[in-house]
Amino acid sequence: MSCCAPGAEMALDLVNTGSVLPSSQEIRLASRSLGDDLRQTDLSVPTVHCAACIEAIETALGMLDQVESTRVNLSTKRVAVRWRGNQVPPFVAALGRLGYEAHLFDPEVDNKDKTLSELIRAVAVAGFAAGNIMLLSVSVWSGAEGATRDLFHWLSALIAIPALAFAGGIFFRSAWNALRHGRMNMDVPIAVGVSLAYAMSLYETINHGDHAYFDASVSLLFFLLIGRTLDHVMRERARTAVKGLSQLAVRGAMVLRGDGARDYLPVGEIEPGMLLLIAAGERIPVDGKVSRGTSDLDCSLVSGESTPRSVAPGEAVQAGVLNLTGPLTIEATAAAKDSFLAEMVRLMEAAEGGRAHYRRIADRVSALYAPVVHLTAFVTFLGWMAATGDWHRATTIAIAVLIITCPCALGLAVPIVQVVAARRLFENGIMVKDGSAMERLATIDTAVFDKTGTLTLGQPRLVNAGSMDPGMLAVAGDMAAHSRHPFSRAIAGFAAPGARHKFDTVTEHPGFGIEATDAGSTWRLGRRGWAGWKARTGGEGKHGYGGTVLTKDGLIVATFNFEDALRADAGLAIKLLSDAGVSVQMLSGDTAGACGEAAEMLGIEDFVPCLLPSGKVERIETLAKDGHKVLMVGDGLNDTPALSAAHVSIAPATAADIGRNAADFVFLRESLLAVPLALDVSRKAGHLIRQNIAIAIVYNAVAVPIAILGHVTPLIAAIAMSASSLLVIGNALRLQSSRPSSPVKNVRRDRRSDITKLAQSS
Repeated sequence: MSCCAPGAEMALDLVNTGSVLPSSQEIRLASRSLGDDLRQTDLSVPTVHCAACIEAIETALGMLDQVESTRVNLSTKRVAVRWRGNQVPPFVAALGRLGYEAHLFDPEVDNKDKTLSELIRAVAVAGFAAGNIMLLSVSVWSGAEGATRDLFHWLSALIAIPALAFAGGIFFRSAWNALRHGRMNMDVPIAVGVSLAYAMSLYETINHGDHAYFDASVSLLFFLLIGRTLDHVMRERARTAVKGLSQLAVRGAMVLRGDGARDYLPVGEIEPGMLLLIAAGERIPVDGKVSRGTSDLDCSLVSGESTPRSVAPGEAVQAGVLNLTGPLTIEATAAAKDSFLAEMVRLMEAAEGGRAHYRRIADRVSALYAPVVHLTAFVTFLGWMAATGDWHRATTIAIAVLIITCPCALGLAVPIVQVVAARRLFENGIMVKDGSAMERLATIDTAVFDKTGTLTLGQPRLVNAGSMDPGMLAVAGDMAAHSRHPFSRAIAGFAAPGARHKFDTVTEHPGFGIEATDAGSTWRLGRRGWAGWKARTGGEGKHGYGGTVLTKDGLIVATFNFEDALRADAGLAIKLLSDAGVSVQMLSGDTAGACGEAAEMLGIEDFVPCLLPSGKVERIETLAKDGHKVLMVGDGLNDTPALSAAHVSIAPATAADIGRNAADFVFLRESLLAVPLALDVSRKAGHLIRQNIAIAIVYNAVAVPIAILGHVTPLIAAIAMSASSLLVIGNALRLQSSRPSSPVKNVRRDRRSDITKLAQSS
């Protein structure tokens, strides 16, 4: 298929927002090269909202020449199209022909949630109208007749008009857009049922009929809008991860020119070979290598480890790394778009897009709903017309069939359980950020943990203070109080309160340690190779961090050993997951020795050390290809792509902002028991969701035949529909009062004894 010329594309119809379709030139400029003549274009498609939308878009775009693949992300409402060739395939025009608004993705515009406010206003209007119409209907039900009955009917008709126009507009627009492009979706039967109920009610009112069904039509909108709003809130939680990581990027840097001049350049204008001046406290904007200076770097973005890394001239550094202690001159080795941070963003986008292929239970069940409902109502109408020849009775019964089968219970089946489960988890210090995550968590068979900051607290702790000379420990504590280095903070806690050791001078040497002078003596606290080699006490120690010493005039007088303490209940959490049939692995950027020590204490047999972010993603993707459904539990910035790539993910509240945004669950307390608890609640939620869907199906199986036989009026149909919704809600509320089942049913009762047993066994 040949590409439309720019002028031809510009002449195409306007999309729903009234904006003009982007030209081929604009699309090419906005696309990203993936190598080997393959390019990717990211489009924003705000109107995609269900499984039918995903299937329609991926099928239509997949049929275009030059298009290699299409991936729809339902959470972020984005479509990633990969294509080849010199001409841009007309995928924007193809989406327009399907009735979907599409434009090039713009983070400043597309990360704003405009739909939620519209849904909330619609719920408020529909709820207000439904309440008032129900009050008026009470008088009619109580026996009002003649002019009084007609007056209440007319008042109900007037109240229903703005409710249907404003609150119902969400369904009407979606249904009309689908129908005029030859498609069907779940909004079509809703729009038809509401419209016919109002029209028939108006006919009855004009002709002084005994019954009108304005309350049925408006109540339908109210219940359906509640379900859609809850669903939207859950989906919208997933949209902030990539945006948050992009905001971590530095806006610019000070560039040192050859003549000594200094200019501030935006990060997009920084080119390889430029010299950048990075002050302490600034992030490095692009990948590079140190030209001058020494410092400590917070490399948690790269390795996930909280321990700072010392750098000197000639060493490589990555974009996004935080410079902690000293000024550096960096020679750029890559442009911003090719740097480590940009690669992190691309990894996340690819992982999130892949997750969009997961089809939620309600989406799968509702795929056949619209055509079945319409066919049933239409056949009912034809049958009653053939049997009685009374179009009024046939229409009334057909409307009753449409209303009684309206997907209220089905629409609430999933979101109401998710909300109740989210509340249950929140009461236990666990936040749920993506409703579909509970469905995914319930199906996992493998749990992958990061080490530092997840299984451990990520805070070095001095472990040999009790065996040290108190005088030397006090001196070291006084020196350490002058530094913000994590090891220094760990030592400074042992400084004697009140009186401080009086040093003549105290100087911090970034990347090496602290030097102090006192009465002609030189004290050094820091790296063994820098502080001194004349050993008198101690050794390297067997703990995770070693090699920090205190020297006096080159003589080592104290050696400090550190360890990263395990998170509370880490061992018990691992045991409970294993008992629940979940295989546990550990992935870390730390050394093999540190990982092996932690794995041995926790009883984890399978671990992989020294992994970069891309390595963690590859490991998770390999597990997925082998048929495993993986839970990723991590906290570091470097874990963000892995959190997004996993089937489902959990992060502690102590994680970096972007890590919390990328995760599906965030636990607020220190204990790792949050992980097996979330698994238990999610499995129960999945069971209740299936029960609710079964309730909705059984309800339709019983109610629809009764309605077809003409024993149900539209009003009774609306009441039955509401009753089915209340039944679904009541079933979901059972999760709030239920007790935890295995594997966490006895966690609180036996917590102390279990922890004691685990400690003794290790």
